[in-house]
Amino acid sequence: MTSSSMAFQPGASSSSSSSSSPSIRPWDHDVFLSFRGEDVRHNFISHLYHCLYQRGINTYIDNNLERGEEISPALFKAIEGSMISIIVLSKNFAESRWCLDELLKILDCKETMKQIVLPIFYHIDPSEVRHQKGIFGESFDKLGDKLKDNAKMLKWKAALKRVADLSGFPLTNFRKESEFIQEIIQWVDLRMVNQTPLSVAKYPVGIESRIRHIYQHLSIGKNDILLIVGIFGTGGIGKITISKDIYNRVSSQFEGSCFLKDIRETSKQAGGLITLQNTLLYDILGTSLDVHDTDRGINVIRHRLCSKRVLLILADVDELVQIEKWRS
Repeated sequence: MTSSSMAFQPGASSSSSSSSSPSIRPWDHDVFLSFRGEDVRHNFISHLYHCLYQRGINTYIDNNLERGEEISPALFKAIEGSMISIIVLSKNFAESRWCLDELLKILDCKETMKQIVLPIFYHIDPSEVRHQKGIFGESFDKLGDKLKDNAKMLKWKAALKRVADLSGFPLTNFRKESEFIQEIIQWVDLRMVNQTPLSVAKYPVGIESRIRHIYQHLSIGKNDILLIVGIFGTGGIGKITISKDIYNRVSSQFEGSCFLKDIRETSKQAGGLITLQNTLLYDILGTSLDVHDTDRGINVIRHRLCSKRVLLILADVDELVQIEKWRS
């Protein structure tokens, strides 16, 4: 892994650059639900939607019971405007060209808009979806016999393999549906918190050119590098504002991200560095490891995060040792 570091002073003049930084995407919905109505609408989906609503999660559900052959532009827009898509793959899902076209659109948004996708395997095995076998495969074959469009069927087959290869939640007969739904809610909660932008000054003045200048040095598209960027200067010149803005724009391009603020002040407190290390691990891994020693924490961070593409921002650092506690 290649390592490099550089520093920038927000107040310093810099040459203009044509490189542009990404904008922050405003989502219209937190969650889009994709499902086969006749299989799950009045039981599983009804309960899942109610629990999402109770948690204050803005969820789009298509309540149009009479579906035509083509997906409406409004539904495509709803998919594009959702942070997370939950696809409930049930026994008759693959018999509906509507569901399969939704799947194509969702996977496209995953690639082009970094949408988060969660497949739910509802009383079917992921291998049945991947290879179109069993009762799931029989439903897909029925559609093929009726449609007689080989090119379209091949597109759907490829999409079903892709979604089956994603990490998802299988529901079997041995699990209580209520507990399963709570597990989904917890998963959504964590992703939403991680995707929620940091609060930035309402009317930031004169920082856009500085953000562009820093962004062009971040090597966002490169994977096998360790890059450290320092932003320094006197208080009140916008270092934290710039850091938050960059974090909001690029964090979705990483497998995990964490913004640790008040490093200087927290480090002075008893157990402060340990608290920061545990916060980092929780934000990126989604679970509490409860580290009790900073030296052990360094190795835990190195071991757990070494294979991940991670964005870490340390705000208000004034000593080198505060950085060394995070090097992995």
